[in-house]
Amino acid sequence: MDRDLETKMVMACQKGDRKALDTLVRQLEKPVYNAAFRMLGNPDEAADVTQATFVKVFENIQRFDPGRRLFSWTYRIALNESIDQLRRRKRTQPLADTPRSSSDVPQDNVESSQLRDEVQAALMTLNEEQRAVITLRYFSECNYRDIGAILRLPEKTVKSRLFEARRKMRDKLCQHGVFSS
Repeated sequence: MDRDLETKMVMACQKGDRKALDTLVRQLEKPVYNAAFRMLGNPDEAADVTQATFVKVFENIQRFDPGRRLFSWTYRIALNESIDQLRRRKRTQPLADTPRSSSDVPQDNVESSQLRDEVQAALMTLNEEQRAVITLRYFSECNYRDIGAILRLPEKTVKSRLFEARRKMRDKLCQHGVFSS
C-alpha cells in the first residue's frame, strides 16, 4: 500500500471507519503473522500474537501519528507482543520435530521442508534481539532503515546485530550439516 493511501486509511480509521480498519488489517495480517511465527516458532502462538497486535492497533489508532508509517508501528507492536510471549515461556525452545510422511511428497518438497525446519530451529536458538533483526531483514524484507525504525535502533546497531545473528545461524546450520563453512 502506498504511503498516501495508507495515511488516508489511518485517518479514516481514526474517524471510526471500520471498513478502513478491516482493509488495513487485511494488508498487514500476513506479514505480522509471519514475523510472529519467525520470532516464536509456534503457529498457535503466532496467531495469538497477531490477534493481540491488531487489538492494540485498534485500541491505540487514535494516538497514532499519520505522518509515520503504520507498517513500522504495527511491526513494533507485533515484536513487543512476541517478546512478551517469549518471556512468558521463560526460555526459548527449538521447534519439536513433526513427523512427516515422505511417501506422498516428492523428494524436492521433503528436502525443502527439512531445510525450512533446520532454518527455523537455528533461528529459535538466537536471542530475541537477533531473531528480530533476522526476521525483519529476511522474512519481512525490510531494509536497515526500516528495521531501525521498527526496533528504535540506529542503523549501525541493526547492522551489527544482523552480522552477529547471521554468524550464529551459519554456525548452527553448519553443525547440523545444512551447509559447510
